[in-house]
Amino acid sequence: MANGFSRSPVLLKGALIRFDAPLLIPIPNIIIFQYNPESLSRTLTIYDPSSASGGSSGSGETTATTEASSASGRAQPTDPQESFTLRLILDASDALESPAAHPVAFVSGVADRIAALEMLLYPITEGVQLLGSIGGALSGAASGAAASLTGGAASPSGSEIPPRTVPVTLFVWGPGRIVPVRVTSFSVDEQSFSPMLYPVRASVSVGLTILHPSVFQRTTGAGDATTNIPLKPEEELAVAAYKFTMVQKQVLATANLLNSVESIINMLPI
Repeated sequence: MANGFSRSPVLLKGALIRFDAPLLIPIPNIIIFQYNPESLSRTLTIYDPSSASGGSSGSGETTATTEASSASGRAQPTDPQESFTLRLILDASDALESPAAHPVAFVSGVADRIAALEMLLYPITEGVQLLGSIGGALSGAASGAAASLTGGAASPSGSEIPPRTVPVTLFVWGPGRIVPVRVTSFSVDEQSFSPMLYPVRASVSVGLTILHPSVFQRTTGAGDATTNIPLKPEEELAVAAYKFTMVQKQVLATANLLNSVESIINMLPI
């Protein structure tokens, strides 16, 4: 949005990028913010040892518990959980003035953008995963039919349904913040409507939680036979984006040492 300064530089647009794989390759669905939100609220939640501990099971563990609690005040086994909220304004008024150039907006207003945001909350069911689910169901039905004819037990693996997950989503807020996120809250206030009752203007409040790289790690097997499952291309991109953003944050924190030196010099009675 305009900020009232005629010589202000053009701002980059924030975006949410959803990665799907209907054709065995991640295809991004880029949801560019029409207007950057005027504010972005961030919250960092530190590790809580009391919620992670299962409690003492006997008086013999009192000493060990006391020694452990003395260090628990600084315990932080993982990165803090970061979340933030933002409010997006969607408006199709300008697009409706030139319907030939914006046929989707002419027909559905901002409903397509609202739907794109909503689909970030839904598990992936299209493309290869949908075909895989159908194939698994058909395979299970065929195995069951064969077992009924032969009198044997059907193979349980043939009827397994792959777990459903939400798509990998990146939150892009300039080059300094590109992180994988999951939408944790979502509310829409539709304010104006077309003659076909599609929303023409809407306000969307979104809550996002940053996903740590450990979220994308999967294993198979048990005990000594446990092996890591290779990451998908979109998951590798998400992990790389998280690490890239963290490196930038560490570099900026180190750069603050220059401010510290200047502050110390100003404190000296010179």
